[in-house]
Amino acid sequence: MRQYIHVTKETREFLSKAFDIEPRTVYNALNFVKDNDLAKRVRKLAYEKGGILMCLGEWMETFHDHDNVMRQYLPNGVLLEFDKNDGSGDVYHKGRCVRHYENLLWSDIKDVQAYGLSLR
Repeated sequence: MRQYIHVTKETREFLSKAFDIEPRTVYNALNFVKDNDLAKRVRKLAYEKGGILMCLGEWMETFHDHDNVMRQYLPNGVLLEFDKNDGSGDVYHKGRCVRHYENLLWSDIKDVQAYGLSLR
């Protein structure tokens, strides 16, 4: 079972700036890829900023956050973010945005999920 710390996009950006590190390093810390001193400090601050420890099995976790963004964590480690304010969406694989969508419809989400699940 895989663990990660769920935070908002703004919190991820804050962590990157606070520690002067790349978004990929933040991803590695929040997804327990690295367990060094820096990763532990990043996780501690993430908890202080409202981060939630989650455990993934072979299912998908979906959150509808207060910032009007839907986040879906896929079993292969891919994160999907759908902004309900402007209809945009992003696919994150290993901490990097690999695809951006504009003007998504709810009916498009199935195709975005299929793309996310195809990533290895």
